[in-house]
Amino acid sequence: MKDILNIGIIGCGAIANQKHMPSLAELSHLGVMVAFCDIVEERAVQAAAEFGTAGAKVYADYKELLADESIDVVHVLTPNVHHAPITIEALEMGKHVMCEKPMAINSEEARSMLKAAKKSGRKLTIGYQNRFNEESRVLYSACSKGDLGEIYMAKAHAVRRKAVPTWGVFTDKRLQGGGALIDIGTHALDLTLWCMNNYKPQSVMGSVYYKMKDQVDGNLFGPWDPKTFDVEDSAFAFIKMEDGATIFLECSWALNTTDVKEAKTSLFGVKGGAEIKAGNTGKPELVFNTAQYGKLVEIKPNTGSGIAYFSGKAESPGVLEAKQWLECILQDTEPLVTAEQAYVVTQILEAVYTSAETGKAVDLTHAAAHL
Repeated sequence: MKDILNIGIIGCGAIANQKHMPSLAELSHLGVMVAFCDIVEERAVQAAAEFGTAGAKVYADYKELLADESIDVVHVLTPNVHHAPITIEALEMGKHVMCEKPMAINSEEARSMLKAAKKSGRKLTIGYQNRFNEESRVLYSACSKGDLGEIYMAKAHAVRRKAVPTWGVFTDKRLQGGGALIDIGTHALDLTLWCMNNYKPQSVMGSVYYKMKDQVDGNLFGPWDPKTFDVEDSAFAFIKMEDGATIFLECSWALNTTDVKEAKTSLFGVKGGAEIKAGNTGKPELVFNTAQYGKLVEIKPNTGSGIAYFSGKAESPGVLEAKQWLECILQDTEPLVTAEQAYVVTQILEAVYTSAETGKAVDLTHAAAHL
């Protein structure tokens, strides 16, 4: 068994430069980046110079990277439409794969990825780094121990006031498969399902809105071109699970509200509730609520992250995600984010779009039987 993994990066755009490559660079004792690929070769050249090992290879065609037998792991960091075909081919070539969220643009492609992973015997995970936030891990631990009791209601929040991403291809439906729902709604839904440990959806009723494409004023990332904005700005859904639990999903890139919550969840159980929300400092805050001593109480765990420049400083969610991923390959354990879990997220996202288009609820009761 190898001590250090050879990693190939496919897609050297924003998410690669902001999360994956800097995180992997801190974990050179577990893996090193030996190859980089991008359709804009200059981006791959720059990535190799900044993050690669000496002599790191550069490609404009991902197939050439996959043909390199020395590469153990591939990170697929491309526009959404390319996630499935590249991931499947990488698995068939014997690589372990970290694919950025969402898993795929529809459940059929996600199912094909899952089957390819099972057939190849290689590991597949999806980039849901919000599970590695400190407040998320504390909440998951409490849920796993049964502190909230049966969780029968939840809200998954991914709401921005006006922060439409204006770089890359985010507003291009052909390459992304959708807008706010598939981009940030997917994070909130993943976090909520994970904390509930509930992956059996029964039905989905959804609404999708294309209302804000001409309202460019005040956007956090600057104005966008309305002519090329063909994805939804908001989506909302009511999800019923097989055990009777319900989830309300709200997501938007641009909603006229001051109640901003991104990658947050609210859980309502029989014994108590919990909510991840923005605290007074703007940083995420975890709040439990229950009854003790005959009174209603709120409990706010200290999820502060160490002291800067001292050994207690916490690692970022991106580093923790990459560390857990590489260690699970080296130690042959299961990744925290499994392909099966990500597949269910994709099922629900697709059902929201379908419901919005048809005006009817989508039945998912028998969907798992097709795996």
